[in-house]
Amino acid sequence: MKKVAITLTAFALLAVTGCKDEKKDAEKSAEKVIEKVADDAPSEIKKITFSLESKSNSTATGSVVFSEQDGIVSLNANLSGLEPGTHAIHIHEKADCSSEDATSSGGHWNPTFKNHGKWDDPAGYHKGDIGNFEADADGNGFVSMKTSEWCIGCDDPNKNILGKAIIVHQGADDFTSQPSGAAGARVSCGGIIE
Repeated sequence: MKKVAITLTAFALLAVTGCKDEKKDAEKSAEKVIEKVADDAPSEIKKITFSLESKSNSTATGSVVFSEQDGIVSLNANLSGLEPGTHAIHIHEKADCSSEDATSSGGHWNPTFKNHGKWDDPAGYHKGDIGNFEADADGNGFVSMKTSEWCIGCDDPNKNILGKAIIVHQGADDFTSQPSGAAGARVSCGGIIE
């Protein structure tokens, strides 16, 4: 009888110990799943939306959305009221569109002191050198790009676009004239502010 009781007690201890081990294994597996889900979950999206106002006696206006997720900033701009053809769009130094000709926004945003040029040109370009876009026969245009060279509100002054302005120009950027590409009058302006 003692042997049976000892054997049953041993089995009971093994069962309890086994359950505890299974519980620990299950908890570890659950923690790994939670960590994986957290790693795979998209990070917070930062977003700034603003309007562009007409400048230099033009009718050019627009709406701009900057969004940032996982270190990539996207720019989407819808533009209207433009003359049909090619127009330049740049980021300028200051979110100040108070002057009639938008010169209050300063020059191109160029925190790394490079020559003006085409985006991603190995010879150099300003961080504000977005480039050219086409306005259709009705004066409407669209600009879209993504980059890791900008951020929204980060601590890096060479990347942070807050406090700058979007400027649309009357003409095309030639990508060679210094310091701004000879793109003509500033026909639309909007501050990149929260």
